Amino acid sequence: MINTGKLAGRTLFITGASRGIGKAIALKAARDGANVVIAAKTAKPHPTLPGTIYTAAEEVRAAGGRCLPCVVDVRNETQIQDAVDVAVKTFGGIDIVVNNASAIYLTGTAETSVKNFDLMHDIIVRGTFLVTKFSIPYLKAGKNPHILNIAPPLMHLPAERFSGHVAYTMAKYGMSIFVTGMAEEFRSDGIAVNALWPKSGTAIKTAATELRAKRMSKEDIALLLKLKLRIPDVTADAAYAILTRDSRSYTQHFCIDEDILREEGITDFEQYSALVPKWVSRV
Repeated sequence: MINTGKLAGRTLFITGASRGIGKAIALKAARDGANVVIAAKTAKPHPTLPGTIYTAAEEVRAAGGRCLPCVVDVRNETQIQDAVDVAVKTFGGIDIVVNNASAIYLTGTAETSVKNFDLMHDIIVRGTFLVTKFSIPYLKAGKNPHILNIAPPLMHLPAERFSGHVAYTMAKYGMSIFVTGMAEEFRSDGIAVNALWPKSGTAIKTAATELRAKRMSKEDIALLLKLKLRIPDVTADAAYAILTRDSRSYTQHFCIDEDILREEGITDFEQYSALVPKWVSRV
C-alpha cells in the first residue's frame, strides 16, 4: 500500500521521540508514510520508563513510515551532527525538525541543584539550538520546511506561573525566544518556526510526567488534580496541523493545541482525555 498523506516522503527529525509526545508525533507522521528520525538517548530499556529508540522505530514502521533510530543525547554536539549526517544520507535530506527533548525538575530555587539546573538548560536550550543549527542547511533545501518547538507562548504571565520552578521555566522560555528570533532569521528561506503548548488548565499525561508526579509534594499533587489530563495524541494531532501548513505563510506562531485543532474543525476533545493515575487517589 502506498501512503499518500500530506507528510508522505518527507523527513522528520524528532528529538526525545522514544516515548511520550515525541513518539506520538512520529507515529502520526508515519501514518502518512513519512520518514522519521528517532533522535533520543534511550538505546537500552529504562528501569522505570517504557520504550527505547528501537521499540519506537518498530512502531513507526508498523504505522507505515520509514524510520531511522539514532542514539542522540542532545547535549552531545558530535552525536547530533552524526545523526543529521546519517539522516541526510539515508533519506536524502531533512524537511522538519521537532525539538521535543526536555528535562523537567519542578523545584524551587533553593531546592534546585546546580546539576539539575545545568541539565535542564543543556538539554532544553543548548540542545534545541544545536539540533536546529546543524539541520538548517538541509531545511533550506527541504520541502515545505518547518521547525516546531514544544515550548510555551511568549506573553506576559502572572508571577505565580513562574514561582516554584524558575529554573525549568527559564529553560522552556529559551525555546520560545528561539521561535521569535529564528522565524525572522529564516523567513526569507521559507523555513517556518513555530511553537506548540497545551491549553491552559490541561496537561499531557506521559510515563515520564507520571514518574515525576510521584515525587511531588501533596500540595503539588493537589494542583495537578485541578488540571485536565490528556493523552499525547492531542499534541501530535495539533503538530500535524501545523507541519502541514505552508511554511512561507505560517511562521512565528505560538500555538495552543486545542486552538489549532478547533481551527481544523475538531470539537470532540473527550477523545484525548486521560485517566488520573490510580496512585494519585491514595496520596
